[in-house]
Amino acid sequence: MNSESVAIIGGGAAGFFCAIQLAEMRPDLSITIFEQQKKVLAKVEISGGGRCNCTNSFRDVTDLGQVYPRGSKLLKKLFKQFGPRDAFKWFENHGVPLTIQEDQCVFPEAQDSHAIINCFLSEAQRLGIRIKLGSKVDDIEQLFNGGYDYVVVTVGGLAKSNASILGSSNANPSEGGNAGSLFSIHPSITERVPSLFTFNIKDKALTELMGTVVENAIASIPGTKFRSQAPLLITHWGMSGPAILKLSSHAALYLAERNYQSSLLINWTGETNADAVRTHIIYIIEKNSQKLIDNIHPFNLQSRLWLYLLQKAQLQGKRCGDIGKKGINKITDLLTNDSYQISSRSHYKDEFVTCGGVALDSVNRLTLESVHHPNLFFAGEVLDIDGVTGGFNFQAAWTTAYAVAKGIADR
Repeated sequence: MNSESVAIIGGGAAGFFCAIQLAEMRPDLSITIFEQQKKVLAKVEISGGGRCNCTNSFRDVTDLGQVYPRGSKLLKKLFKQFGPRDAFKWFENHGVPLTIQEDQCVFPEAQDSHAIINCFLSEAQRLGIRIKLGSKVDDIEQLFNGGYDYVVVTVGGLAKSNASILGSSNANPSEGGNAGSLFSIHPSITERVPSLFTFNIKDKALTELMGTVVENAIASIPGTKFRSQAPLLITHWGMSGPAILKLSSHAALYLAERNYQSSLLINWTGETNADAVRTHIIYIIEKNSQKLIDNIHPFNLQSRLWLYLLQKAQLQGKRCGDIGKKGINKITDLLTNDSYQISSRSHYKDEFVTCGGVALDSVNRLTLESVHHPNLFFAGEVLDIDGVTGGFNFQAAWTTAYAVAKGIADR
């Protein structure tokens, strides 16, 4: 190879974005993407229900730790190089108009992930980036020995197909399979476990309410600081929706350590002051003393959910005037502190996100180059960075990919 060359392992969001940024910054570089599957950008295609929630406006984010359970401090630094506004501008400048939804999630105007996929593929072709499909890389050192000056690892964190290149963080490097695996040459890899998942709850009466949405619920794990406030969806297997996904993301390691079995508390009202909830219940009951309590529906709860909660409190069918102080306390407690048991986790569609990966204290904070191996870089989900649902994980991919591209280009 005459010019300097870069090998990028992984043909996903971070891999393509890094390759394109590199080619734009340094047209003289020879860049090759190695993808062991027969298809690139598969996760981009299915994300956001096929629409690709490619970033977020971050308008409502006051602290990056709210949306990045891991990696917020590093991203705050890297956002100064390439942040959400830069990503928005980049896509629009490359022929992908974007739109910001009311919830601040950003999608292609076309509402189709192929708008981004086609952009990446056409840019890669225009810039002369080589794409090698069905090319499994088991040994990173072979790439360096084969003439590549830089290697960028952008594989997803948990995919079984990545096991050979990632190696094992639980084994001695000398025993962990391929000597050129990532763990063998960069041993600072934290435990990798799923993030962003839903909860299985074995409660037939609850799951019969599948499809019920509570727009402002609070989900928390008792005895911890893990808490999330957002819409909640009851499903045929348990609970989902943004409240649960955000909670699972922040509590990913905690739940993994407990084999995804834990107590769960739900506040159905979104009101953090239990006394205010009790006062509201007393007001409604006094105002409707002759009505059946089944018919009052406080806090705009759907009828089916309200009846389910009344059954739990053994108050269904009673007149409001007959509830009494004990009944009011029962209702208040159920509305603000309803208890469930998580029996296991469920996948969130096919959009896997991983907690854990390459430890952030083992990379250069500006370029994401390995401190253990020169000219080895990391971008995307392989890093110990992950966000909640809402376009935050893709933004982390764009930002880290840009940082790597700039780090290599500046050489």
